[in-house]
Amino acid sequence: MGGVGVRVRGFGWRHAGRKAWALRDVDLRVEAGERVLLLGASGAGKSTLLAALAGLLPEDSGERAGAIEVDGLPPHEARDRVGVVFQDPESQLVMARCGDDVAFGLENRGVPAERIWPRVDEALARVGFPYPRDRPTAALSGGEQQRLALAGALALRPGLLLLDEPTANLDPAGAALVRRAVAEAVDADTTLVLVEHRVAEALPLVDRVVVLAAGGGVRADGPPERVFAEHGAALAADGVWVPDHPVPPRRAVAPAGEVLLTAERLGLPPRLAPTDLAVRAGEALAVLGPNGAGKSTLALLLGGLLRPGTGRLTASGELADADRRTPPHRWRAPALARRIGSVFQDPEHQFVTGTVFDELALGPRRTGRPEDAVRAVVDDLLERLRLTRLARANPYTLSGGEARRLSVATALATAPRLLVCDEPTFGQDRRTWSELVDLFAGLRDAGHGVVTVTHDADFVDALADRRVTLDRRPVPAGGGRDERRRP
Repeated sequence: MGGVGVRVRGFGWRHAGRKAWALRDVDLRVEAGERVLLLGASGAGKSTLLAALAGLLPEDSGERAGAIEVDGLPPHEARDRVGVVFQDPESQLVMARCGDDVAFGLENRGVPAERIWPRVDEALARVGFPYPRDRPTAALSGGEQQRLALAGALALRPGLLLLDEPTANLDPAGAALVRRAVAEAVDADTTLVLVEHRVAEALPLVDRVVVLAAGGGVRADGPPERVFAEHGAALAADGVWVPDHPVPPRRAVAPAGEVLLTAERLGLPPRLAPTDLAVRAGEALAVLGPNGAGKSTLALLLGGLLRPGTGRLTASGELADADRRTPPHRWRAPALARRIGSVFQDPEHQFVTGTVFDELALGPRRTGRPEDAVRAVVDDLLERLRLTRLARANPYTLSGGEARRLSVATALATAPRLLVCDEPTFGQDRRTWSELVDLFAGLRDAGHGVVTVTHDADFVDALADRRVTLDRRPVPAGGGRDERRRP
């Protein structure tokens, strides 16, 4: 299929029940075959614009202004010409086996049966998918799900390919594979619109940069070199990730304190091999490793949210209090929330209320704090994480970056002695990323323990005092390489 052009005229969208517009007054023209990097601060409407181009904004789900055409048609009439991969790949996986999932879209579009499996195999190979077709989709890590979702989009050979943070949950090697897949697997005349916070790595894929303004409209548009030369400093100040504008690190103000948790041969086969680990107060520990090594499983075990399959997890007397003879996974929920806060890889998995305010208030209320103290905690977190305007919004209508900040804030709301986060900086602009680093650094310097599972090398460099690297292959006890930060 040849490239597909896009026309956007005065477009805006407001989600049902929201006062603020997610996107407004956008005028944009993308010619067939162009490769566009779409930038903007978190909440500027990048994901909303991609959803609109994909024809995935139903009329009854919000208020529309202006118009969009994809290949001269309304987006919902041009869906067979568009391939899309959004921030949450799990939401796009519909079949139990990986090969069937990639074949699903081809079958829906009526591709002859004899052509389906060759195209499935080709797409899986292009994204470096490491498993056979019959691999269960439920057995994939987040990064592996991302590669599978991309394969499903590429198999359709779309004229317009929309990618929303396609490497967000990938380790560096996996991210490089996906970028290479995009560069090599997409036809020369395919139109590409890419949202990506790893700007420097994404630039070889594009020939044009478009920056959405947070208040509406397009702030900058042109070749990458010109946009960054003319607007780089201002864009960085406004929260846009700009090459060659580093963020200063936040070093610990004091040595690490006592051990809060001790993991001895802690594992959950086959997801995590037995691992030894100590988590200390006043220390930021980064857990690194390739996709599939068990990092998210380790985070759930440390958070007391999974029962260990091997070994044991022991909390210090100071952390466990009255439960010092009981492992964390057997603590009652209010006690666990006060002592260990957890942030999941998928933010929506931990949202249980109807508004952002109530989501933040839930933890403090469960621990018995008076309502005026609850409100003070919530208002402070809303302000610090730039969520105040969304206090009455439904958590499920937030952008990916906003949802991530809310999930972090819900864990912080109970002021836990230990915070365990899985990919806490996913989807953040430069400004909110820096605010998260400052929050975590403040917790650490106040004597709290901070554990982060992450692929964000900049975040690790800015915050981590110690690093543990998990290997993908089964490893013996103590199978993480422990690397302390050198002065």
